[in-house]
Amino acid sequence: MPVILILFGLILAASFAFAPRRASLDGFFGGRSADGAAPGLWTLALSQVTTWIFARSLMNSAILGYFYGIAGVLAYTAYYASFLTGAFVVARLRRAGARSVQDWLGAQFGGAGQGAYNLVISLRLLSEVFANLLVVGLIFGALYEGSGPAAIVIVAVLALAYSAWGGLSAALRTDVLQMALFLVVFGAAFVALLLSPGFSLGAALSAPGTSGGYTGWVLLAVAALQVFSYPVHDPVMMDRGFLADEKTTQASFLHAFWISVMCIFGFGLFGIEASLRGAAYEGELIGTWAQMFPGWLFAALMLSLLVSALSTLDSALASAARLVVEELRLAPRSLMGGRLVMVVFALAGTALTLWGNQSLFDAVAVSGTASLFLTPVLIVGLVLRRRVARWSYMLAWGAAMLGAAAYFARSAPVVAALLPEGHKYEQLLVICVAVLLVGFAAVLAGARRVAVASRG
Repeated sequence: MPVILILFGLILAASFAFAPRRASLDGFFGGRSADGAAPGLWTLALSQVTTWIFARSLMNSAILGYFYGIAGVLAYTAYYASFLTGAFVVARLRRAGARSVQDWLGAQFGGAGQGAYNLVISLRLLSEVFANLLVVGLIFGALYEGSGPAAIVIVAVLALAYSAWGGLSAALRTDVLQMALFLVVFGAAFVALLLSPGFSLGAALSAPGTSGGYTGWVLLAVAALQVFSYPVHDPVMMDRGFLADEKTTQASFLHAFWISVMCIFGFGLFGIEASLRGAAYEGELIGTWAQMFPGWLFAALMLSLLVSALSTLDSALASAARLVVEELRLAPRSLMGGRLVMVVFALAGTALTLWGNQSLFDAVAVSGTASLFLTPVLIVGLVLRRRVARWSYMLAWGAAMLGAAAYFARSAPVVAALLPEGHKYEQLLVICVAVLLVGFAAVLAGARRVAVASRG
């Protein structure tokens, strides 16, 4: 559909126009405006939303709705309680005098603590670039046969170009524009769905999906286990927790929560509707929707996905630059240093799209499991204010890494022999429970009954 290509091209052009023409170091790495001001409430809130309802998440919600009905949509929507748990953790970190998650971990566990965490979030950022470019490839591959790889490369280059122009300040400014466009386009599509002939909200809210709702409820239990640690391993969210004053930051998290929940749940209804109409599953639902909906509604859905992919790419690249330059100190703190980091992550993420695995939820499952070591560490060390031994931290981290690897390699004979038979999401639930049990046992065993002194 040429109209999608034209409109997306206009959005890319608008993103270039909206990006700052010049960037300072504080703007590139800290999101400050040209006059040195911190981002305001709605800039932060809309940036949080548009970087969390990214293309992969929208597709995940719809796909889970198609297969598992309302249970699947609720399971994925539950991950957006991360804004509430993330706000809680950020407030505690700031109260302890920390300027970032790495700052607090370094004070508690030294370089080893920071290094273990930085490895996890580096993989998270790489998966963000990969997964969103993958959705771009799926969309263009469905619209124009054989165009997926070329579209991935073109979008990656253009997103890199305006992201490298202004770093985090560019990501914040363009996020506001892209989120406004997303709300208009998706809002029109959602209203059209509600008013479409034969649509029943009651039927959608009780739909079992094509595979039954049981597995969706299993996923909801997984989300409940992961939702405390999940936001803390997302550097995009955590970076935005330290840009403005505490009152503005907390309000931005709360607004981002309700807006994101509405968008993710609403997009999931498109997947549920496909299951209720008995539509065949085709091309991650893209081909299914093309057969189900009028041309303009299908175009609105595809444009929503493309805009959300674009908005996440720039933020992921900006956070990657901050991570490597300011936390890892592997590149000079200069505009050129930050831009080189962005190039490396963009190239690596693009290369990963050539890899065979196209299961969009697997990236969430693996990274969410890897983040579980943070739950016992933060609850015991940050909330209960106990000094946790370094060996305890590393044991909890090791258990989480093994758990993530076990889910990723669950089909390997040696791993399959250790996991219970059943659906892969049942296996994921068992892995998460095991990781948390080991993590809490290790952290509690190594915790001292001495309150951690506040810094700052």
